[in-house]
Amino acid sequence: MRPSKRAPDEMRPVSFERGVARYAEGSCLVKFGNTHVLCAASLEDKPPPWLRGQGRGWVTAEYAMLPRATHTRTRRESSSGKPSGRTQEIQRLIGRSLRAVTHLPALGERQVVVDCDVLQADGGTRTAAISGAWLALHDCFQWMRSRSIIKENPLRDHVAAVSCGVCDAGPVIDLDYGEDSTAKTDANFVITGGGGLVEVQSTAEAAVFTEADLSAMLSLARAGIGKLIEMQKAAIA
Repeated sequence: MRPSKRAPDEMRPVSFERGVARYAEGSCLVKFGNTHVLCAASLEDKPPPWLRGQGRGWVTAEYAMLPRATHTRTRRESSSGKPSGRTQEIQRLIGRSLRAVTHLPALGERQVVVDCDVLQADGGTRTAAISGAWLALHDCFQWMRSRSIIKENPLRDHVAAVSCGVCDAGPVIDLDYGEDSTAKTDANFVITGGGGLVEVQSTAEAAVFTEADLSAMLSLARAGIGKLIEMQKAAIA
């Protein structure tokens, strides 16, 4: 039995609330159980310097955790002068996930930055951020189209993410912090609406995992992400 009493294939309660940041071109507050992430998409009317003159845009992300998002206060990374390696890895993952379903030439020479700020953390912050960031990006593109900044929707597909792991209960989906901190294997899956794999991160912790374990986690992830994408579709309907 999982500590949360959930079935192995049962995710935490998930919700998406759009339009929560008044000034952002697109925003979404996503909740995976007690993990809450605010995603806000901002349009910048110029691409990164290294893309200038190439006729295409860019989508990137920044990630941060509020000091009291966790049980004890975490020092703000801005006070140390640079983001941690973990933060850089997560924000690059979010950016890659969004670009995988974005037709960048349709943006023109512009950039969209999606800020993902963790308000409350209980495991799975990166997967919640990716799932909510897609909605924030969608609304940003809709905002641009309504003002004739772009002619077509650059989004080519949905994308969402979920964590899985191998615990005492076997392969399970959507780990909270209690499970994540004791899992024998933890993994993150990013999958598009069409079923394409964007990224798979899987790491042995207490023991090595087998190909059967990986296959079982992927099966759980596909089912869970299918539900997340249906929720994304319902949110924008």
